[in-house]
Amino acid sequence: MYRIGIDLGGTNIAAGIVDQNFNIIAKKSIPTVVTEGADKVALDIAGLCKEITAENGISMTDIESLGIATPGIANSSNGVVEYANNLPFYKFPIAEIVSRETGVKSIHIENDANAAAWGEAIAGAAKGTSNSVMITLGTGVGGGVVINNKIYSGFNFAGAELGHIVIKYNGRQCSCGRKGCWEPYSSATGLINMTKEKIQECEKYGIHTLMADIAKEHGKVNGRTSFLAYKKGDPAAKEVVDKYVRYLACGLTNIVNIFQPEVISLGGGISNEGQALIDLLQPYIKVETYGGGVVKATELRIAKLGNDAGIVGAAALGI
Repeated sequence: MYRIGIDLGGTNIAAGIVDQNFNIIAKKSIPTVVTEGADKVALDIAGLCKEITAENGISMTDIESLGIATPGIANSSNGVVEYANNLPFYKFPIAEIVSRETGVKSIHIENDANAAAWGEAIAGAAKGTSNSVMITLGTGVGGGVVINNKIYSGFNFAGAELGHIVIKYNGRQCSCGRKGCWEPYSSATGLINMTKEKIQECEKYGIHTLMADIAKEHGKVNGRTSFLAYKKGDPAAKEVVDKYVRYLACGLTNIVNIFQPEVISLGGGISNEGQALIDLLQPYIKVETYGGGVVKATELRIAKLGNDAGIVGAAALGI
């Protein structure tokens, strides 16, 4: 028997067939056509499932369950996406439609960040634990929480929006409407903004920084610009990286103090800095964690599944 995991995004729909050991044996993706409405998206998901199974010699009757990781508020109890701000979903019964079109009776849905956290808990960096958190450092800051081997999403399925805890009162404007959220300080977008600001400051005062050279070489400032310059000993880049790491560590320490998970896994583009990033973060977290040095400490790890976390997590929703 196999499971199918769907990672639904605003740009692409990715599908994967997953075996009983949660290895992806086949993947396929198609564009997300949001302009033609919610029904079109659901029908495309069903069509993609039929295509990927047929292409791999698998019958839909061999599919034990099908999971959908979707942006927004996903009501896992009834298969309805209550709301998604970048997809045309409002109280949309996506599970019912996909089940009808594919013939798969066991359909499960979950918020995409929660599904990714579940994937890491089942088959990734937090495998073997019962309590874990995944933080994704991409365009925004995504979060997913697993407590006692269950996804935590609050009583209304809108919980675990960890990027929107405030770490600086009345600070930077966040896209959610609040000011000072963790997201504008610790996302790749936040790091890019801090890097640009420092480059402009250096230009204003006639100070040379390798960050400007690297940005020119790559055609733009990206999430790696400051880290690349930092590794080459650039003082201005060190200021940016130090500031970014302190903000990121502040939020991570909050997560530890709230949940005390066995593992926090870091995913998203910034996590590509790997162990070097963890080594920078750990001294701040160690000092500020409640009960530090007395109780067993949360372990910080780099996520293992990469872009496949959503597919694996979605496929594992049926277990």
